[in-house]
Amino acid sequence: MATVAGKTANEARTNPDLEADIRQLKADIDKLTKQLAKTGEHGYGTARRAAAEGVEQLRAQGEAAFDSLRGNARDIEAQMVASVREKPVTSLAIAAGVGFLFALLTRR
Repeated sequence: MATVAGKTANEARTNPDLEADIRQLKADIDKLTKQLAKTGEHGYGTARRAAAEGVEQLRAQGEAAFDSLRGNARDIEAQMVASVREKPVTSLAIAAGVGFLFALLTRR
């Protein structure tokens, strides 16, 4: 090893130089910690926004499906009312038959 005035190169560094390096390392670690915290907050915010958008999209799809089902139920109801008005005796016979079958099933 090379010597500088009787000391090796590693020993040539003075104590204030090492303290300055340590302070710089601490400052760098603080910067990294703050940057990681900001990155984590950004990731959380992004995930939260994506979840909110997903919930909104699902709500809209659910409302559309519900409206579609409501429309289909109204159509079926209108068809049944029209059928009963066209053939009241047949409708009454069918209702009596369904009632009789339901009574048989619940009796057992």
